[in-house]
Amino acid sequence: MPLKYLAGRPEAVRLVGSLHGALFVLYVIAALLAARKFRWPAVTTAQALIAAVLPLGPFWFDAKLRKAKL
Repeated sequence: MPLKYLAGRPEAVRLVGSLHGALFVLYVIAALLAARKFRWPAVTTAQALIAAVLPLGPFWFDAKLRKAKL
């Protein structure tokens, strides 16, 4: 966003936005595959998916998994 408004470079937002969207989709797919492989309960799977939309959520979820050793 700073490049778009401060530097007048809207193409930077398009590139970074596309990359961000692709990483989001990959995270969701990876979470669903992990849930299936490790047979997570529905609550854990839901937490993984909710973490995808929260700022720093995946880091919280990773710490939760490490602590629970799931």
